[in-house]
Amino acid sequence: MQSKHIVVHGRVQGVFFRASAEEAAERLGVGGWVRNRDDGTVEMLVEGADDAVEQMVAWAREGSSQAQVSSIDVTDTEPQGHRSFDQT
Repeated sequence: MQSKHIVVHGRVQGVFFRASAEEAAERLGVGGWVRNRDDGTVEMLVEGADDAVEQMVAWAREGSSQAQVSSIDVTDTEPQGHRSFDQT
């Protein structure tokens, strides 16, 4: 079990990034949350099985079909026990 905090930079708001992240998380079976930040980035907390979390990090590098991800920041965090994935 691992947990990652991810901040996604680029054209990532208003392009269904959060909804697509929620779909990807459900497909991969990870928990956590995703939200827009005031600075135009999208922030996520993702936790679950190592392979699934790494797949979610890889997904964040591409994002939704309309997103234009320029970079992501990934930080290891302590798991908090999230079982579902929500938009906040």
